[in-house]
Amino acid sequence: MRTTRDRIRHAISFEIIGLLLVIPLGALGFGMHAADIGVVAVIASTLATLWNYVYNLMFDKALIRWRGQVSKTVPLRVLHAVLFEAGLLLATLPLLAFYLNISFAQAFIMDVAFVVFYLVYAFVFNWVYDVVFPIPETA
Repeated sequence: MRTTRDRIRHAISFEIIGLLLVIPLGALGFGMHAADIGVVAVIASTLATLWNYVYNLMFDKALIRWRGQVSKTVPLRVLHAVLFEAGLLLATLPLLAFYLNISFAQAFIMDVAFVVFYLVYAFVFNWVYDVVFPIPETA
């Protein structure tokens, strides 16, 4: 299993790289100022960082109980990403609607677009992270 230090590195690097991608893409895609997208993205990123740590710890513990190991197959990686984003969607929808002064329907469409982006990003990032920082054999 990963160490606390490794989980912190994972969460922070995930969010920083994600912000560097999502702020300009979100501003361009939704026709809003990068500063407005940046504010909601940073708040959502902070929520996601906390959720990332807790969620990955719970997911790994569940994998150990279920499979006796934390290595993930492609279907497990897909499930991992979908469940993570579903939980985060519940927290970010009101944030988008309130801060950007848009309807919940508009916020939902925007949130779904962010979720689709982050689903793909999370899948690729986590796979690359596992290659660059493999889980020690003793885990």
